[in-house]
Amino acid sequence: MLCFHGYGMHGKQFKIFEPEQLASKYTFYGFDLFFHKQTKLKDQSLATIKKGITKKELANLVLDFCRHEQIERFSVIGYSMGTHYAAVVAEELPTMVDEYIAVAPASINAGVLVRFFSKNKIGNKILEKLILSEKALTRTLKFGKTFRLLDDVGYNILCKEFGTEELRFNFYASFVYLRFFETNEPQLIKALNEHNIKSVFIFGKRDAMYPPKIGDAFIARLKQAEVIILDENHEMINQNFVSQLSAVLL
Repeated sequence: MLCFHGYGMHGKQFKIFEPEQLASKYTFYGFDLFFHKQTKLKDQSLATIKKGITKKELANLVLDFCRHEQIERFSVIGYSMGTHYAAVVAEELPTMVDEYIAVAPASINAGVLVRFFSKNKIGNKILEKLILSEKALTRTLKFGKTFRLLDDVGYNILCKEFGTEELRFNFYASFVYLRFFETNEPQLIKALNEHNIKSVFIFGKRDAMYPPKIGDAFIARLKQAEVIILDENHEMINQNFVSQLSAVLL
């Protein structure tokens, strides 16, 4: 099982699986994704970040890893931001995939703002000026707090999340470098259906970012899809999540 974590997390996010029965069926490989933990580019210039990485390039990295580990087939799981990676792998390497698991699937509907900031030149420039400038970001957060667009808790979380130059850069890079990872829905649906890939979609009932309804139209077009709706918010990688997923996979 190749595991792709959410934004701000790391490859050990799915370590929660290891003590469970799932470990008797799967060997889990958790990756630190781009701009998380120690995964940095050799050249992290803005020019390189803006050039981005293509789906084919990511697929080739996965193929190199599989050859190194002598893996011929695998399942894939992604959470939130990580679902973009999982979707790319399923699109590009469907003959190798047994199961496709998308948790809080940002890949189904990343949102208008994500597309605007990552793919639109004007939006990208706004994001660059806003996030990479400490003064501009501080003013924006204070503006949000003053006009009650942010409460004290949200303000403090964001101040901590963007508290250093490195954190601000990683946030910007995560948006822009992966801009070609937008899901090609027809291609992904074709891959999942034609290769009989079992699909599992997991939503949090109280997840305001990626509520269950975003998956209705997409999932209805799949032959083998199961939907799990947990009584959780966006932060759902916990024991309840493991138990529910285990019941479907084992």
